[in-house]
Amino acid sequence: MSTNLADRVASRRNVPARQSANRGAVTQQPNLAQFVQSMRGEIARALPAHVANPERIARIALTELRRVEHLAECTQESFGGALMTCAQLGLEPGGALGEAYLLPFWNKRVRAYEVQLVIGYQGMIRLFWQHPAAAGLAAHTVHENDDFEFAYGLDPVLRHVPARSDRGRPTDYYAVAKMANGGSAFVVMSREDVEAIRQRSKARDSGPWASDYDAMARKTVIRQLFKLLPKSAELARAVAHDGGVRRDASPEGFDAPPEYIEGEVVEQPGGAQQGVVEDVPAEFSGWPEAVEPGAADGS
Repeated sequence: MSTNLADRVASRRNVPARQSANRGAVTQQPNLAQFVQSMRGEIARALPAHVANPERIARIALTELRRVEHLAECTQESFGGALMTCAQLGLEPGGALGEAYLLPFWNKRVRAYEVQLVIGYQGMIRLFWQHPAAAGLAAHTVHENDDFEFAYGLDPVLRHVPARSDRGRPTDYYAVAKMANGGSAFVVMSREDVEAIRQRSKARDSGPWASDYDAMARKTVIRQLFKLLPKSAELARAVAHDGGVRRDASPEGFDAPPEYIEGEVVEQPGGAQQGVVEDVPAEFSGWPEAVEPGAADGS
């Protein structure tokens, strides 16, 4: 099978719109690939100075449209808003690096698919390091056969010695941060604590919670730790936009709080391919596809 996105699109260009099995209505596919092309200038202007590759952001977005079922059926407003948030934060909008995930969900109120942006574990860590006072950050999983103890209070204690073999099942997760002024803080959460938070998520049974549970658990405890630490403006915005829907793709939309809506996140079957693929703009023709999880990054 060709790894060239344009070649693969050409072989499937005439696939008709699908009949939605769960909704009972034919969904006309919006031309989101063309929409990504039209946003390239805005993406380039939105990227932070240390991230100067708008073509890669656009390429990954195109791959996600093909890879994630129902993503190409989402509204242009929510897709553009999520993509612009990724650009303004300097995060890649795909699961390959675990920085951010674009998850389609069915908005019952407007009866349409919209994009929920989930900031990943690696994305949170990357943004933490942009703070000038950041000196260290680590998050780990504790297993039942590890040597582990902790205590809060005036003399906090955190000690973890992983077992060399047969570590057993995960029991706890913790995150610890050090600041340039010598200060430090840590948070410990049990597996039950993490599960309680997962159950409140719309994407509790799909997306990264299904494919990367440990990473999402570590992200959860890092988010709790961030409540105790100074945050950069980018990290504060990332926390605010995590799990929300942004419909304003203008630069000013980054400063407005996203909307959190009750909806149904679409479960992604393992290895599913997008059934309807849009035409790829000529500007993207010949690009290799963005790296998918588990593949080597050749860019």
